[in-house]
Amino acid sequence: MAFSGLRKQINKANQYMNEKIGGAEGTKLDDDFVEMEKRTDITYELVDELQLKTKEYLQPNPTARAKMAAVKGISKLSGQAKASTYPQPEGVLGECMATYGRKLGEDNIFAQSLMEAGESLKQMADIKYSLDDNVKQNFLEPLHHLQTKDLKEVMHHRKKLQGRRLDFDCKKRKQSKGSNISDDEIKMAEDKFAESLHLAQMGMHNLLENDVEQVSQLSTFADCLYDYHRQCSEILKNLCETLEEKKQEAASRPKKEFNPKTLHDLQLHLDSSDGINHHGNDGINGTRIGPPPPYFPPAPAQPYPPGTTPTRSPLPSPGQANPQHGWDPLFPPGNPPKSQNASPLPSPMKTSPARSPTAQAAYCQALYDFDPENPGELGFKEGDKITLMKK
Repeated sequence: MAFSGLRKQINKANQYMNEKIGGAEGTKLDDDFVEMEKRTDITYELVDELQLKTKEYLQPNPTARAKMAAVKGISKLSGQAKASTYPQPEGVLGECMATYGRKLGEDNIFAQSLMEAGESLKQMADIKYSLDDNVKQNFLEPLHHLQTKDLKEVMHHRKKLQGRRLDFDCKKRKQSKGSNISDDEIKMAEDKFAESLHLAQMGMHNLLENDVEQVSQLSTFADCLYDYHRQCSEILKNLCETLEEKKQEAASRPKKEFNPKTLHDLQLHLDSSDGINHHGNDGINGTRIGPPPPYFPPAPAQPYPPGTTPTRSPLPSPGQANPQHGWDPLFPPGNPPKSQNASPLPSPMKTSPARSPTAQAAYCQALYDFDPENPGELGFKEGDKITLMKK
């Protein structure tokens, strides 16, 4: 940087600090120029935000957008051009419907309807890709050109105008304080300030008065959207008519009678080799079908511990009924209650030696057959009595 340029930068910094902190007065521009600056700033923000929101509208999935941007950046770094396509949700849903429709079978009406809906959605996805291309070419690219060329040039002139104004005000302020600033320097600074003012005003004017081109781009965007929705509406209309026909076909098709198959129809051989236990009331795989057989718990090895007596009930037993109490026993001795459904066989509780007070060894009765499979196991048959020899 030349010495004159360095002095100019110092003058601008000096004037800026004096205006912000010292309260020095700078050259004031008219209200029309200030209004043009405000509108230019709004236009700059609008173009940037409009591009971002339009891309979000065309590609609403942020994860997919981030993935595409990452692939694009990596391809640039590696020097390999990789085309990454945004997955349209209509295409993803349509592919899902079509795939499962083919899996269900083409003879199924519901499967045929799924395939019709899937193909329609995939057609809508293709139209959406065409919409993306048209919007990018006819709407986003002109906005990007406006941002990178016209707006950038206007902002450059405005920034240059601000710097030359500070330089002009600084030299004029120093001259008023008696500094060694010649009139030629003041005149040169004023001319540059006037030149930048003219360029900034013309740039902002051309930008703000370019409504025809901007409205034309917006109209093109609306035409693209209309064409997209018109084609999609035609596809959806045809799909609704097709599905209505499929619904009528399904309603008019006679229903088939269905009789569930039994085990005999399935030709299952119910024998012991199939894991079926034929002992007692056991079913398939040892599952018991009827009620379980009576369980006979083993008698204790010692009826009562030495030196103790069993606890007696405070009520008299039927066999000890005393006529002096003035009541008759509910079940007199020798006349137990009888039921109409009582079995003619003697009760196992009476014949079981486990209930005998003289029995000292505990035992149990087997409910099913068991064949030993490992060394040390005891084999037995149903009904066998197994006595506990040692604890």
